[in-house]
Amino acid sequence: MLKILILGSAAGGGSPQWNCNSDVSKAVRSKENGTSPRTQSSIAVTANDSEWFLFNASPDLGSQILANRQMHPKKNLRHSPISGVVLTNGDVDHVAGLLTLRERQNLAVYAHQRVHSVLKENSIFNVLNPDYVDRREMKMNRKFELKNKNGHGVGLEIEAFEVPGKIALWLEDESKGQDFGTEDGDTIGLKISSINEKESFYYIPACAKMTNDLASRIKGSSIVLFDGTLWTNDEMASSKVGEKTGQRMGHMNNSGDDGSIEAFKNLDVKRKIFIHINTTNPILLENSKERKIVEENGWEVSYDGMEINV
Repeated sequence: MLKILILGSAAGGGSPQWNCNSDVSKAVRSKENGTSPRTQSSIAVTANDSEWFLFNASPDLGSQILANRQMHPKKNLRHSPISGVVLTNGDVDHVAGLLTLRERQNLAVYAHQRVHSVLKENSIFNVLNPDYVDRREMKMNRKFELKNKNGHGVGLEIEAFEVPGKIALWLEDESKGQDFGTEDGDTIGLKISSINEKESFYYIPACAKMTNDLASRIKGSSIVLFDGTLWTNDEMASSKVGEKTGQRMGHMNNSGDDGSIEAFKNLDVKRKIFIHINTTNPILLENSKERKIVEENGWEVSYDGMEINV
């Protein structure tokens, strides 16, 4: 059986974000009924209950490991059930947690070559000692089994594919036009399967548009964890906490004719779960009208510590 553990369910900055006093952040910070704090987006997956792979490594990884007993050392004085990490892009909220994993622990890090090049160019990531940490390139649209540092399979099969998105914010180059230097591979989705049982689910924490190819991939699937960043495209501006739209940041909005709720209506996905949710998004409030709309349309809102059996 595949087991998914939601380590972090929020977008960059978490919820409440440290410097945000929007209605949602304020409600969460005040511990109002129907709210809960959320750390930055990351999940852990296992097929054998002993070896886990992280999918994205958020800046909150240290506290996420502490909060979830499945991530605790269990053997010897030096041990971790974490065998490696798979990265879906180079965003700070998905790679900064790698620095937490620097303590001479055997690991394998999988990513698109675009993301590996970013890590290589930033010398701070050299703290991940290559004697202990393998950096492995993921080829797109090819199935392969994840292996630990010693080359042993962990029972998880991966298929990575490109989805519409944008280059990481900290890598944007305005001299390269309206896409800021975005190239194929800057944002990917993943199909994650069990080698033995062939159970599977999709993990797509960032996506700017539902394409025909993506719709065909996920149609009829059992579970999709999907980009839930914003309720509306102009949410940052309407909340008076920023100027960038969802599209400018590489994310679909949940609502509207061009939103993810509408895009999924005819895809027959059995469980649809929003993840990577921004602290301004009212679906984080259990008693909001937006949460009611989400649930009426068959969606779930992920939360830190959520466990899912596939």
